[in-house]
Amino acid sequence: MAFRSAATLAKSSRLHVSKGLLTVLVSTVILFALSAAVAPTSVAFGPLHSMLPYASILAIVGLGQMLVIQQAGIDLSVSGAVSLAAVIVTVYPTGDNTKLIPALFIAVGASLAIGLLNGFLVGYLKLNPIIATLGTNSLLYGLVMAISQGIPRRTTSHLQDVVTGQILGVPNAVCFAVATLLVVVFFLRKTVTGRRFESIGASPTVASISGLRVRTHQGLAYVAAQLLYTLAGILIAGVISEPNGFMGDAYLLPSVAVVVLGGTSLLGGRGLPTATVIAAVFLSQLDQFVLALGVSFALRTLVQAAALAIGVAIYTVDWSRLRSILRKLPVFTRDGQNQASLPSA
Repeated sequence: MAFRSAATLAKSSRLHVSKGLLTVLVSTVILFALSAAVAPTSVAFGPLHSMLPYASILAIVGLGQMLVIQQAGIDLSVSGAVSLAAVIVTVYPTGDNTKLIPALFIAVGASLAIGLLNGFLVGYLKLNPIIATLGTNSLLYGLVMAISQGIPRRTTSHLQDVVTGQILGVPNAVCFAVATLLVVVFFLRKTVTGRRFESIGASPTVASISGLRVRTHQGLAYVAAQLLYTLAGILIAGVISEPNGFMGDAYLLPSVAVVVLGGTSLLGGRGLPTATVIAAVFLSQLDQFVLALGVSFALRTLVQAAALAIGVAIYTVDWSRLRSILRKLPVFTRDGQNQASLPSA
């Protein structure tokens, strides 16, 4: 019986992964088909080629957010972290290629410090992650304004060449996203620490009884997330020649949306990194499609919010239970229909 239960659990876990990946993959294929039929310009070579780097950046940010959500948390310091990294690698070098490497180390060091701060506030002090990371985000934007003084600086030619270059026709930003995905998948699926990480996210109480370091793993999730946000900020600085201090604002809601659309539960547990990356492509193409239709920016934001709401509904609502409840309502039952058709006495 024990072996049968374990096999059933493993089978259901595989089905869960397949469901999330299959859902977002089919949705992406349908979206591209709809785009080709309704707005062909949105799937032309030029728009697609220019969309892929931004989709890759969103995928990297989404993977960072996914690691935090796996621990039943949420990171609202995304926008500040991405903006700070972009500002550091442009303001410090100010176009001087010889200062690019030190700037990269400074950006990574800052991300480690911020990640440790978030991890300490949430993992050890047990503060609400929304309040803690929102406060950290304000601190980050203070640093952004102190460093940049509100004046955008031009990125170095070396960074621009690396990020905007191509390998066999594939943008380097896409290569960075694929490499990041492989690292995250390897960590979660092939390492003991990764499996413990998912176990703690699924049930911190059980993991604590088992002797796992729950607070340490929860805190390190924010450190890893900050490193990925920093990578995204560096890529933004390479794609955009003069990034301003608010480039990260566009990634707060989408970072959560791609995780949810990818099927990772907001309650924590098993993460779906591949589905998250595909969801980033879906959301980027959705934005491209809406833009090709000439829709205003405000409505594009509403579309992103609607996609997030649909993703939450797909993976959190118990549809079978909802259908059973609806069937029991008088308007859906045969007896109720017969009674309604009889004349009153």
